[in-house]
Amino acid sequence: MPLQSCVPKHSSLLKSQYLLLENFINYAKNLVVLTGAGLSTESGIPDYRSEHVGLYDRTKHRPIQHSEFMTDRNARQRYWARNFIGFPYFISKRPNISHTVLTEMEKKNKVSWIITQNVDRLHQKSGSHNVTELHGTTNIVKCEQCSFTTERLSFQDYIKYYNPEFVAEAINITPDADAEIDVELIKLFNIPLCPDCGSDFIKPQVVFFGANVVGSKVAFCQEKVRAADHILVAGSSLYVMSGYRFILQAKKENKKVAILNIGDTRADSLAEYKVRARCGEFFEAYRSLNL
Repeated sequence: MPLQSCVPKHSSLLKSQYLLLENFINYAKNLVVLTGAGLSTESGIPDYRSEHVGLYDRTKHRPIQHSEFMTDRNARQRYWARNFIGFPYFISKRPNISHTVLTEMEKKNKVSWIITQNVDRLHQKSGSHNVTELHGTTNIVKCEQCSFTTERLSFQDYIKYYNPEFVAEAINITPDADAEIDVELIKLFNIPLCPDCGSDFIKPQVVFFGANVVGSKVAFCQEKVRAADHILVAGSSLYVMSGYRFILQAKKENKKVAILNIGDTRADSLAEYKVRARCGEFFEAYRSLNL
């Protein structure tokens, strides 16, 4: 999927908008950054909700629900068939300018922590260390019936072992290493079984829709927000409560909040500053003038 088909229509960053965010960052003593799918669209990974280019506007397909995956074998077959085709595209994506600059800011102690809603691990690929993956990662898979755990990349070969002749063309690339493929082909796909216990309940370490983020992870992020004085939201609509809760916390604790996002967000009325612009445009300008 070409990069331009992942990034929604947007206006250029104004100098006045840039200066607002630059001052917001530079006056922070302890800056926490909350990132979402809008940060990774510039790497060629689509998001869910953007107008015209997001999954919900491009197709009727919706992400798998946690309860569906755990109770319906056909759903697990569909998930893994689609993921098997979509994963090579997903894993090939590289960090963009926003990830790179956030890494540089971390090294210069301008960013204390990143809380990301993304499961693509692009912050870590860029070199960032102080990162919490709120919704987990597609890079690890685990059996839900035993303790078997492995890297998703090596698991791709294991899936091929069960499906040596399975070939499908991606009709549509979707977020989270998913791909739309011919539904008739899905019936031919063999679900990979756990090599330790033999169950077909192997699942990526991602918080599927309808499931909750682990309480200890939420508490850890709440502590990071509590220690911060400024919170920057970059590329998130904050539509889901898992991320929005930290903005509610920040406002309750009198933290300053700024939002950098092309579209509307759930917290626009709570932010001191809202800048409608592409994340990469802002961070590229910030690096040239501050790093």
